Amino acid sequence: MKSCPQSIFSTGNKSLFKAEDIEVYSTKVSCKVTSCFAHNVVTTRAVNRADAAKEVSFDVELPKTAFITNFTLTIDGVTYPGNVKEKEVAKKQYEKAVSQGKTAGLVKASGWKLEKFTVSVNVAAGSKVTFELTYEELLKRNKGKYEMYLKVQPKQLVKDFEIEVDIFEPQGISMLDAQASFITNDLLGSALSKSFSGKKGHVSFKPSLDQQRSCPTCGDTLLNGDFIITYDVNRESPANVQIVNGYFVHFFAPQGLPVVPKNVVFVIDISSSMYGRKLEQTRDALLKILEDIKEEDYLNFILFDYDVTTWKDTLVQATPENIQEAREFVKNIRDRGMTNINDGLLTGISMLNKAREEHTVPERSTSIVIMLTDGDANVGESRPAKIQENVLSAIGGRFPLYNLGFGNNLNYNFLESLALENDWFARRIYEDSDANLQLQGFYEEVANPLLTAVEVEYPENAILDLTRNTYQHFYDGSKIVVAGRLVDEDMNNFKADVKGHGALTDLTFTEEVDLKEMEKALQEQDYIFGSYIERLWAYLTIEQLLDKRKNAHGSEKENLTAQALDLSLKYHFVTPLTSMVVTKPEDSDNQMAIADKPGEGPEESVTAATAYQTSYQPPSSPYYYVDGDPHFIIQVRGKKDAICFNIDEEPGTVLRLIQDPITGLTVNGQIIGDQGNSSNSKNRKTYLGKVGIVNSPMDLRIEVTTEKITLHNGAAQSTFSWLDTVTVTSERFSVKINREAMVVSFGKGITFKVILHQVWKKHHIHLHFLGFYVLDSDKMSTKSHGLLGQFFRPLAFQVSDLNPGNDPSKIHATMLVKKYRLAVTRGYQKDYRKDVHNGTQVGCWFVHNNGQGVIDGVHSDYIVSDLF
Repeated sequence: MKSCPQSIFSTGNKSLFKAEDIEVYSTKVSCKVTSCFAHNVVTTRAVNRADAAKEVSFDVELPKTAFITNFTLTIDGVTYPGNVKEKEVAKKQYEKAVSQGKTAGLVKASGWKLEKFTVSVNVAAGSKVTFELTYEELLKRNKGKYEMYLKVQPKQLVKDFEIEVDIFEPQGISMLDAQASFITNDLLGSALSKSFSGKKGHVSFKPSLDQQRSCPTCGDTLLNGDFIITYDVNRESPANVQIVNGYFVHFFAPQGLPVVPKNVVFVIDISSSMYGRKLEQTRDALLKILEDIKEEDYLNFILFDYDVTTWKDTLVQATPENIQEAREFVKNIRDRGMTNINDGLLTGISMLNKAREEHTVPERSTSIVIMLTDGDANVGESRPAKIQENVLSAIGGRFPLYNLGFGNNLNYNFLESLALENDWFARRIYEDSDANLQLQGFYEEVANPLLTAVEVEYPENAILDLTRNTYQHFYDGSKIVVAGRLVDEDMNNFKADVKGHGALTDLTFTEEVDLKEMEKALQEQDYIFGSYIERLWAYLTIEQLLDKRKNAHGSEKENLTAQALDLSLKYHFVTPLTSMVVTKPEDSDNQMAIADKPGEGPEESVTAATAYQTSYQPPSSPYYYVDGDPHFIIQVRGKKDAICFNIDEEPGTVLRLIQDPITGLTVNGQIIGDQGNSSNSKNRKTYLGKVGIVNSPMDLRIEVTTEKITLHNGAAQSTFSWLDTVTVTSERFSVKINREAMVVSFGKGITFKVILHQVWKKHHIHLHFLGFYVLDSDKMSTKSHGLLGQFFRPLAFQVSDLNPGNDPSKIHATMLVKKYRLAVTRGYQKDYRKDVHNGTQVGCWFVHNNGQGVIDGVHSDYIVSDLF
């Protein structure tokens, strides 16, 4: 298991055409690192050898902590540079370009280790194109080493493939290594060179065409994996200060100190959504963590679902006997119920505060709360702002909170804000085969605190624009970086003190710098890149302003935004406040590329229309769908929870799903039954087998079955198979069909999706069936009705009297809705909007008796005679 990487690249070409049409003949990655600040340039050159224009794609995987600083296109020797602009300004330029017929393309995705940048352009026959992306990042020190982790993925043999890394470290380089996961050591040896001496280090990886081949006679490449460079610097002094052109950077990374004992509370979500692989991986990670906890540490486990369960009433020391008992407790953790984040956190925080007040933990110990959850709070206090207020008040600045968000179905912005307010960070744990290793890796980062209450001090009135200089903890293997500006650039001496509480005593580390001696080293550093300390200061300042902005409001937020935006524009950084635009001059093949900075919040599908989203926490859209047996799921407007119900009717019954007299839209669905035990209708499963969509003003009818899709547009009729991939567009509507789904849009604000669920043809029970989803209902009127349409209006309801019943995983409750008090049960259904094959679980309150009490009237009121 590698640590979370500090620098990641992936370069490559991806073409929709034959490999021989588009030849990528050169890919070069040039990295220049000065004082762990990296300036990286990724360049790919390609030629279109076809006799017609083709699309060429350029991929780069770059670190989450990096800022893009430039992107250029060079086509037939003419270079089109990028310009960093405020997002709103870039948006207007983009919209103007689109109105003039220009094309744009950008795809970005966020993962555990990286952000993926992809841009595509059309290249004329015989033409050459060069893509060049530049970005900068501050390398993090983890487990005692700086690590550059390069994702190598050219996707074809490349005549000139090269990675060049130059490193300059004023403290001197103590070790340097490079390894590749995709090539044998024998082949790596002749393609790789690495060396270091004094302050300079160099790594070069330049495989020949034969060395790139997956086998001696193969035409495909084996370059598909990880290329990892690790290095560290001499630690003769725990601190190092560098000053260039009036800007300074101060690195602090002591070693050899005793570890401060820690009191750690693990607050673990065991709600029903943690069922299966997630909880299994969580148990595996906790068992491994228990092996690494030191005997002088204290610990406890807090489990939360609809209620809170503790392993012990108080913190206990990590003795061998207690660790063995803890292992048995962890092995027996099971999922159940809902998600009570507020009470889980407050229980853990109270336990740490009480231990400190009653002196049951060592005086020179430090406390940590680590919370893991995979969802949003939905029982007890569930308002994010109120939870933040409660937690901030309970912790009172005494110790940090770490939040781990498992998967994508959660409000990551809330977890991040909650952690930042309490002096530390949140991290997403990605649902993958190595999720348990991600959890272990995080714990290893915080397992060994060396100092607490760390403060970095400088001479009074000598410093301007200082970055963050106080930290709750300093952990072994990491580093603290502080940067700022000198008031007097002509001063002769510079002094810095770092103060902190150690395991045994309070410590002060003093660093004094002779600026005249510093000037002598300046010439050596220029061979890397000159204004690196000023850019490092700007990088850190922007990063920290954006963090502060996440919990700011009103004029404070406006001020922080303005400061971060000014610096982003001045230093040409692509941040969440800016975009980079590259536009070809006016000609018949105008093209435009836009580079944005993804966030870790709610995922956005980034296309031409959404490339300029400025909000990192858009309001969650309500959703309405019918799928399965048949399950109606409604995420009610203005509510964070969902209602679900079944309709039990005979096969052949047609149900009115939506009817809107204002827009003239009607959607009906016909039920089909499975082929099993038709004599016992009570046990027979039924599904949605046909969907009819009518738009009366357009004289349009769409009939969707499990075999075909038929469009009746006036007198014209078009029929498509589910094997077709086709897009039908007109001025007022569009229909897109592929093997798995059909999406129909009636302009902005009305979009439906029909999903085809296919089962094994010879299966003795089930039929193919459909799911119907409302993706966008903004333009549907409030007069809409039907089993789904009636919920386009807000619905007020309250849930109370929660109790686990006989099955702890199925919470029973009372729902007060309209004039009824209904008995409801907490359940989970699948949502196939984004993942057609596996779906994602959504929680909902199940209303019995065909939804009676929630729907208007009774379900038989919605039965109609015909699909149209």
